[in-house]
Amino acid sequence: MIKTKSLSEAFREAKFRVGEHSKRNVQVLKEAFKDVTGNMESDFYGRGKVIDDFQDQMMRYLGKESAVFFPSGTMAQQIALRIWCDEKKVKKVAYHPLCHLELHEEDGLKKLHHIESILLADKDQLITLADVQTIQEDIACLVLELPQSGMGGQLPDYKELQAISDYCREKGIKLHLDGARLFEILPYYEKTAAEVCSLFDSVYISFYKGIGGIAGAVLAGTKEFTRESKIWKRRYGGDLISLYPYVISSNYYFKLRINKMAQYYEEAKELAKLYNQCPEIKTIPEEPVSNMFHVHIDLPENELEPILVRICETTGIALTPYIQPGETSCSYETNIGDNYAEIPKEKLQAAFSQLAKEISKIAL
Repeated sequence: MIKTKSLSEAFREAKFRVGEHSKRNVQVLKEAFKDVTGNMESDFYGRGKVIDDFQDQMMRYLGKESAVFFPSGTMAQQIALRIWCDEKKVKKVAYHPLCHLELHEEDGLKKLHHIESILLADKDQLITLADVQTIQEDIACLVLELPQSGMGGQLPDYKELQAISDYCREKGIKLHLDGARLFEILPYYEKTAAEVCSLFDSVYISFYKGIGGIAGAVLAGTKEFTRESKIWKRRYGGDLISLYPYVISSNYYFKLRINKMAQYYEEAKELAKLYNQCPEIKTIPEEPVSNMFHVHIDLPENELEPILVRICETTGIALTPYIQPGETSCSYETNIGDNYAEIPKEKLQAAFSQLAKEISKIAL
């Protein structure tokens, strides 16, 4: 009996992967350290030239007074909201129903800090100024995620973003940016990171998503804010004796890829067009506004997975490592990185021709 490969197995073995950067293996760390001399001094409990220099670099890039490196974004964002709640003496914050804090952190904000969340907007709609104006309760902080990853990376109009920022400042509400994918949205907005961040009181950015580092995050804001964040970082156990493997890799991949974000954005639009030409498939958004989007297919998972595996085997191209099942349809997320440019265009066209043909046979 011939064993059929799973989608994840086919993805791992495929010659070409449509999304992501290189494989997340030890080579990622080796590449980042290839030019680092062995006598470079490490940081020590959050202090030292290697971490200070990188924090200063991010402070300038984001246009803030100060920046602090954290081992994780989960830690950084919970701490940011705790600081704003303590300052206002109000244990309530507002954010989108698909916010990472609400879905993927085991209620850390509530269990550790007893902070109540107010969910704004429908899960399929972006937060608007009108939504913020409906808040009746006193809140310490509003969190906006740019882009809204749970909705395929959608973004508000920049004027809407400015209006929300102005309203929050008028009402004494701190505005925090979940900017895990901040770098990836700058080509669409045609703004610098500092221009976007000027609308927010505090900012979190990630170095393992679009940048493709090992791990790590930065929290930025005023000097007073980051001074308090360092205290909480110690309380959380985030001041490891040394963070230099994360700092050096973050710095290396930031420099390597920060100027490629416009390329990834254009490639995402190109790929979305290929998907939208296939029957029973649509992307959300139809035209991406960053390097990411969601693919929705009107087929059940058990019918789509064998098709994707066969495409891997016949063309060498892997479109996704997973499928999110629905009742009668399924979906998955795509993020464009360095891999996409390495795929021969004729092979990519062949993969999508096969995808369209195989879906058409089932849909008849």
